[in-house]
Amino acid sequence: MTDFMDIMKDRRSVRKFEDKEVNEETVQQVLEAGRWAPSWANTQCWEVVVVKDPKVKADLQETMAKGNPATKAIVEAPVLLVVCGKLQTSGYYKGQVTTKFGDWFLFDLGLFCQNLSLAAHALGLASVMVGLFDQDKAAEAVKVPEGYELVTILPLGYPAQTPKAPNRRELSEFTHSESF
Repeated sequence: MTDFMDIMKDRRSVRKFEDKEVNEETVQQVLEAGRWAPSWANTQCWEVVVVKDPKVKADLQETMAKGNPATKAIVEAPVLLVVCGKLQTSGYYKGQVTTKFGDWFLFDLGLFCQNLSLAAHALGLASVMVGLFDQDKAAEAVKVPEGYELVTILPLGYPAQTPKAPNRRELSEFTHSESF
């Protein structure tokens, strides 16, 4: 358990990467970790577009919001994992939404991305979950079909620099016993 706790505590959101290729076997290991993420009724609503082509990266960079600190990472990272979710699957039963919160795909994709990020870190790589961009334009750039939403982009590569750990709330600040 200690090794796993160290992996969780040491993982950082990295936006600067070395100019070093990530081999296909390593990318597949990261994706394999995502494959084992839990999901609503095992629906596994995720889809991933693996992007290495500089032209596609440049197209995706054009969708970044002004001031997004990950803008350069979109073209500098050797690999982008473009994470999409299949709509009306997670949180649905027989075509009907079953949760107070509607489509559960964002929750499932969060679990999936956490697995990707932790596996990347365990393999000596770094990543960051990018969310401040025009998802619709980005979806056009990677040809996401109807019925799916592009949610996040994870630049993936070897870290050129690793930021310090951010402050974390103490357990006592967010843990309640028996009632809120």
